Amino acid sequence: MNQKVEVQPLWSPSEEMAQESNLRSFMRWLTVTRNLHFQDYHALWTWSVTDPQGFWEALWDYAPVITHSPYSSVWDHEQMPGTRWFPGSTLNYGEHLLKGAVPGNPAILFQSERQPLQEIHWSELRKQVAALQQQLVSLGLQSGDRVVAFLPNIPEATIGLIACSSLGIIWSSCSPDFGAGSVIERFAQIEPKAIITVDGYSYNGKSFDKRDIVKDIVSALPTLEAAIFIPYLTSDPVLLLETNLILWSDMLAAHDGREIQIHPVPFDHPLWVLYSSGTTGKPKAITHSHGGVLLEHYKYLWFHNDVKPGERYFWFSTTGWMMWNFVQANLMVGATIVLYDGSPGYPDLGVLWRLAEEASVNHFGTSAPYILACLKAGMTPKSLVNLQAIRSISSTGSPLPPEGFRWIYDAVGENIWLCSMSGGTDVCTAFVGGCPTLPVYEGEIQCRALGCALYAWDDEGQAVEDQMGEMVITRPMPSMPVFFWNDPDGSKYRSSYFEDFPGFWRHGDFIKITKRGGVVIYGRSDATLNRHGVRIGTAEIYRAIDLIEDIRGCINHQPRT
Repeated sequence: MNQKVEVQPLWSPSEEMAQESNLRSFMRWLTVTRNLHFQDYHALWTWSVTDPQGFWEALWDYAPVITHSPYSSVWDHEQMPGTRWFPGSTLNYGEHLLKGAVPGNPAILFQSERQPLQEIHWSELRKQVAALQQQLVSLGLQSGDRVVAFLPNIPEATIGLIACSSLGIIWSSCSPDFGAGSVIERFAQIEPKAIITVDGYSYNGKSFDKRDIVKDIVSALPTLEAAIFIPYLTSDPVLLLETNLILWSDMLAAHDGREIQIHPVPFDHPLWVLYSSGTTGKPKAITHSHGGVLLEHYKYLWFHNDVKPGERYFWFSTTGWMMWNFVQANLMVGATIVLYDGSPGYPDLGVLWRLAEEASVNHFGTSAPYILACLKAGMTPKSLVNLQAIRSISSTGSPLPPEGFRWIYDAVGENIWLCSMSGGTDVCTAFVGGCPTLPVYEGEIQCRALGCALYAWDDEGQAVEDQMGEMVITRPMPSMPVFFWNDPDGSKYRSSYFEDFPGFWRHGDFIKITKRGGVVIYGRSDATLNRHGVRIGTAEIYRAIDLIEDIRGCINHQPRT
């Protein structure tokens, strides 16, 4: 009789790493302050979803939340959608981004295809934030107004987010690789009063002049009162627009030394607007709150990514992806954010690994397609560059298949903690992801995130284990959207998440919760074929397509428009 061979992990944390993790520190704090004792992560997770009020209030007390007025309760009611978290409290997300500075460490490290690695120190960051705030106030912008950005992943985008959020102004951004129509159908929904824009960008060794598209965007947004312009592609400041044009350099020169302003807002005050893909109609304008995102980002970066003060955090992204917003949050936990503008494949696939070496990156974030592209190219980064500084590699964007897991440990480093994660624009975080006290198994995300009551449901609406089911969240999270823009009765919001299971969030993925408590993502359930009773998800389809050489080349190296 054959005995079942126990699956061995690809990686396990050392006892020292586990004990020194932010997560264990939090568990020890809970024991001292709440008399709560948890044997392991899974016990902690169970408490966090069975007593969500107790968990989120504990996180509020544990985190250095700067509050300007106290809350009256943790929530007003539990029913989804519409849960109001920490009513009565006022705070500001941008204020927290500015409070995480670690003496001697830069705020930002930035590199592009056209520019070598440079440091932006906190003093310079604060100076430019104050200058932009002064400019926005002089234009008459107030809390609740909208500013949009047509920007690459450059320091000015970070400065724009901090300046706006600190004033209670709502931020929204698109990457300049978007066409005019895609940008307009997003920005027009929120009626912005100002735009921050560049003249173009570089990608894959080529320059793309976007001045004509900027003109089209501005002419299609009648509510704009000013455009703040950054000549990024060239030094030529010429851009004729149908609105007041302000050069970024002139704005900085006009700054009179005024200090940064902080405008306290209610917990559920809109922070930024993100957008759905728009594949089934006009992109949904998904609006998140200052307080919800603040608590969620503290939770994930501390406990699931184990980011420490003074570390360096990189994620390859553009300003059109929610991971860009997520990266900025590392400023509030004391990390230096590492930004890159350009193609991950130019001049070759090693460019991001070389950046990781030069910038001494501790936490390296990327997408599953990039990892698979490196695998297919036969790359062995550990033999090309020194990656000793890397503690963790995170992957999202699509499910990372088992061969991607194996490649990380074979080609990058056997002692690296691989944090595959999955979440999305809907919550600007991960529902499932890493845990510094648990082992990593091939093809399996380590855990469900704290405070996320996530389950796999069968067709009868029952939670199942070790079999594929519909991904459902049964209790509210603070970072769920406060609303969709231009959805006054909430009908678009409800139909997006709560139509199939009223009162429960259906995310649209097929997943499996393993007996170990890990998670396997199979892809979109609303894009799943059912062949003779066997469900075939997008993850399986992508893996099959990836075996076809010509198609694989198109997927991994698709040009930008």
